[in-house]
Amino acid sequence: MVHEDSGQFCFVITEDLEGERLDKCLSELMEDMSRSYLQKLLADGAITVNGKKVKASRRVSAEDRIQVLLPPVSVPDITPQDIPLEILYEDKSVIVVNKPKGMVVHPAPGHYDGTLVNALLFHCQGELSGINGILRPGIVHRIDRDTTGSVIACKNDKAHAIIAQQLKEHTVVRRYHAIVHGRLKQEEGTIHTLIGRHPTDRKRMSVLKTGGKDAVTHYRVLKLFENYSYIECRLETGRTHQIRVHMAHLGHPLLGDGVYGPKSCPFHLEGQTLHAKILGFIHPETGEYIETNAPLPPYFQELLLKLR
Repeated sequence: MVHEDSGQFCFVITEDLEGERLDKCLSELMEDMSRSYLQKLLADGAITVNGKKVKASRRVSAEDRIQVLLPPVSVPDITPQDIPLEILYEDKSVIVVNKPKGMVVHPAPGHYDGTLVNALLFHCQGELSGINGILRPGIVHRIDRDTTGSVIACKNDKAHAIIAQQLKEHTVVRRYHAIVHGRLKQEEGTIHTLIGRHPTDRKRMSVLKTGGKDAVTHYRVLKLFENYSYIECRLETGRTHQIRVHMAHLGHPLLGDGVYGPKSCPFHLEGQTLHAKILGFIHPETGEYIETNAPLPPYFQELLLKLR
């Protein structure tokens, strides 16, 4: 077992969370922790609101200050697993892989194996950056479980810091291919909104008028079909579910996306048709521009043939 030091967190409640039960609010703010575990922390007095011990059923108010003191916790060792990887680029500093559908990028409580991290630990023989801790070695960014395509991981802390800075400055090139419902009227365009947690469904993201984070997606049509459009989206920012939320906001949700689009799908897909195709970055050691191109997965290619 690997033991982590205790951690302390402090949250200030915003207006969009006002009125929620404290335990529910915390489960949204601390997504990696179960509601039952947070309720236990509340019962033990490890969580206070405005400096006072409170019950899980307490309703929060805007500007409430919540302090969470986590006791030392233990998590299983994250073990290397011999899981096949489609490698698009690799050297001593970075590795770019074409992630398959259904694979989670990094372990989380209750899900400690079968992830991209488990596969990378085996392939890289443990040589991954440690900036993001024991659960996310090497991971600089992530894509959704059912999104396929390019993911970059770093093998040392120097490379990690440089790639993370490029992501922060929006200089990493990220182009996604997607199939959306309906025929887009414009051949290309830009969606610029604020994105944050949905006001009533905290597991979803949403376009907001205030309180969200700036999000910019550029799109262009690659092919029009009778009832669908094949598009490319270029991310300027990288918010959670950004393309899925933006295209749904435009009235063209991703095909297969049961969260932001129709619940039923005529093609029996497993999640959204979204693929991280192009990834470009400045190499952290050489300064050279590196660009990878992840081939579309078979299901995506077959779907395009059916639509034609």
